[in-house]
Amino acid sequence: MSTPETHKTHETPETHETHLVRTPDGRDLEVLVTGPEDGLALVFHHGTPQAAVPFGILERPAVERGLRTITCSRPGYGRSTPRTDAATTATVADDAADTAVVLDALGHDTFVTLGWSGGGPRALACAAMLPGRCLAATSGVGIAPPDAEGLDLTAGMGPENVAEYAAVAAGPEALMAFLEEHGLPVLRASADEIVDELSGLLPPVDRAAMTGELGEYLAAASRHAGAQGIVGWRDDDLTHTRPWGFDLAAVRVPTAVWQGTEDLMVPFAHAQWLAAHVAGTRPHLVEGEGHVSLLMRMGDILDDLLAMAGR
Repeated sequence: MSTPETHKTHETPETHETHLVRTPDGRDLEVLVTGPEDGLALVFHHGTPQAAVPFGILERPAVERGLRTITCSRPGYGRSTPRTDAATTATVADDAADTAVVLDALGHDTFVTLGWSGGGPRALACAAMLPGRCLAATSGVGIAPPDAEGLDLTAGMGPENVAEYAAVAAGPEALMAFLEEHGLPVLRASADEIVDELSGLLPPVDRAAMTGELGEYLAAASRHAGAQGIVGWRDDDLTHTRPWGFDLAAVRVPTAVWQGTEDLMVPFAHAQWLAAHVAGTRPHLVEGEGHVSLLMRMGDILDDLLAMAGR
């Protein structure tokens, strides 16, 4: 069931509701909700490593379009309970099952969904696993699956992400050691510091975008992601770098892929692969945009998502 929190933090405006939703296996999921109560649900799947915090760049255009934004901290992030099977068998498909639990608890039947970066696979999972409820799904700068035939996953990535993928390949203990050394500074960074922490992953267009409100959001989402240390980031990495648990070619829900040509976190080739392999997807491959700067086109992204849903 969903239990609304009775207190507000200084980071949470009164226009947001924070819930803890209990899953059938006894975990708690932290959920942030904002927007009109009678609005169509927009499930936002945050990136890696991030958690549910207010995100005006998404929420303002969502409200303008009558959407109620629902963001859930994935297991191990924020106040969400880690999965006990994350290091061995948990899949991206399990996150779609968690989404269904959250929607049930909040009283929403149908929804649209947007996943960004590490959240991209989760949006596609909703399209695959919840076709009767998910009206449309968008993967924004999302990664391709680890078994993507013909794709070199790390070609064109910045050095930090190449090293992270190597740590994943070396096993959970190596990944934990890597994140303890290189990840914790990111999880503790201020808006000014996070640019330096991610320097090898930021082309000029992304550096220019990571100022003001967007920089503050990215730092706040990363800090909240680290509320339990590196466990959420570790488990996210392990989960989305094993087979995802669903067939992309069998997706029948309308989908879109958005990606910028300058992205150093998730190379442009990932979007090209997804556009070619997700059944019926609408590709939006944008010249000159990066991983972060593309967020500033949120109005266009939501208009496209709603058009796919027939709204």
